[in-house]
Amino acid sequence: MWSLHTLPLWFLVFSLFLPRLALLVFWLQEGVTPLHITGWLPLFVAIVLPRSLILYLIYLDLGFGAWFAVHAIAAIAVWSMSGRAGTRSRRE
Repeated sequence: MWSLHTLPLWFLVFSLFLPRLALLVFWLQEGVTPLHITGWLPLFVAIVLPRSLILYLIYLDLGFGAWFAVHAIAAIAVWSMSGRAGTRSRRE
């Protein structure tokens, strides 16, 4: 598979903890033009579901690998915990 390897290490680590902020800093500092992401849809996804956009960026840049697996596990953990927190607060 052809890959670019343009995602810096700081972005891969930082986006695990603060994905929206990491996307903003990456866009301001380096831009995502090498990854050919333009238009309104990536902006909308970055606001609503930033982890899915990060997974897409990692897939475009590095393919399926260790970083993709780590971010996918983090995304599944965050998405599964967010549903429980909402239902738990309604019960109390």
